[in-house]
Amino acid sequence: MPDYREKLWPTPWAFIVTALVIPASILVLVPISLPAGIITAAVLYGGCVLLLVLASPVVRVQNGELKAGPATISTHLVGEAVSFTKAEATQERGPRLDARAWLLIRGWIDPVVRVPIVDPTDPAPYWIISSRHPTELAAAINGSRTTNVG
Repeated sequence: MPDYREKLWPTPWAFIVTALVIPASILVLVPISLPAGIITAAVLYGGCVLLLVLASPVVRVQNGELKAGPATISTHLVGEAVSFTKAEATQERGPRLDARAWLLIRGWIDPVVRVPIVDPTDPAPYWIISSRHPTELAAAINGSRTTNVG
């Protein structure tokens, strides 16, 4: 059975942009106390980095289950997964997106995988999942589907 695991880490740019909290904190607190501004800036930046890391979801295909962040579904309840990159991924996240779809997308990860849901009781017609390795994720889902069917 194919196994796949990916943590959707933020890009280095997310950490660099978050660093803007440092001069902002110092600027606000420098009239009161420069050491207080520096300490506050360090604590706020550390908190932002911690939140970025802790909020990074995991996408996993294992033991006949697809887990994307907080959601889990058995792979025998999904159709054939398809990967999209570049302009096609933008279309899947935008103009072609069904409002009922379940999303696990991150703005710093362009490629996505579309996973149709074949369970008639599920209100979501499909899942859209961000992935830095969309072809591998789609292959793992599809491989797990074929293993589960038989």
